[in-house]
Amino acid sequence: MAFWAMVAHETDDGVVLAREEVGDDFLGPGTVTIKVHYSSANFKDGLAITPGGGVVRNYPIIPGIDVIGEVSASADPAFVPGDPVIAHGYGIGVSQHGGFAEYARVPAEWVVKLESLSLREAAALGTAGFTAAMSVQALLDRGLAPEAGPVLVTGATGGVGSVAVDILVGLGFEVIASTGKTDAGEHLSALGAKSVIGRLPEDPEAKIRPLGKAQWAAAVDSVGGKSLAYILSSIEYGGAAAVSGLTGGTGLPTTVMPFILRGVALLGIDSVQFPIDHRRTLWTRLGKDLKPQHLPALENYAPITEAATVLRAIREGHHSGRTVFGVAGEF
Repeated sequence: MAFWAMVAHETDDGVVLAREEVGDDFLGPGTVTIKVHYSSANFKDGLAITPGGGVVRNYPIIPGIDVIGEVSASADPAFVPGDPVIAHGYGIGVSQHGGFAEYARVPAEWVVKLESLSLREAAALGTAGFTAAMSVQALLDRGLAPEAGPVLVTGATGGVGSVAVDILVGLGFEVIASTGKTDAGEHLSALGAKSVIGRLPEDPEAKIRPLGKAQWAAAVDSVGGKSLAYILSSIEYGGAAAVSGLTGGTGLPTTVMPFILRGVALLGIDSVQFPIDHRRTLWTRLGKDLKPQHLPALENYAPITEAATVLRAIREGHHSGRTVFGVAGEF
């Protein structure tokens, strides 16, 4: 079987992503073969085609950390041909070929059968939307309720941030959306954000106080760095920050004060190794009580052959919302 794929090769000039015809033996091991309908654009995919990106060790590779489609063949009785499925996380798209191809093959233990979401909806959510849902659920598990007060969402125009805003508003929370994009206010307000503010801290050169004025009951943060340090210093007593990103840097210039004087919790969110049973349960909820109310408004569409252009925009900070890559019929 021959099929089309977008294959990343490492060259003397960097990493090149190119349309290429490959064979079945290119896919490698796995018990479930998926006919890919969609993938999506994620920051990690951008790193996969960036020299020194740090996520891919061996090229060539088919990127695409999200695989959305229907089962083509399965050696596991839990899946039969035609089943609508999504697979993401683990090594997909970084150490094992991913969703930027007409077919993908992965272990059955990585596959989620879709129950209440269409393939297109699952693609619009993808890893970023799932990470947003994990973040919200982590805060709910801490006991966060709408009456506790406003919830801050940073990087609010990004994939994680925009979906988090939509989910939280749907659950009845007052959401404060933080973004560096000055033209995003109308869009975020349409998602239901109570107010839209700029990047935090407002003065990026100012020294962050160990404890600042308490302003939010909790936060969903996909930025990290100095922004996260500021947020931790301004969360109310007993609040928490669910953290999943590092676009603002990997350092965290904070003190123990928010933790030992206000009982603030720092909740790390990792969607890569999240156990499959919990992963399947959360995907079911994403089609029900956690389903974003404005998912079509968050979605952009592009054929998979435009992946390099879209991922460049993500790396350079010019991308908003979620971009679905059409794979089937787009080569």
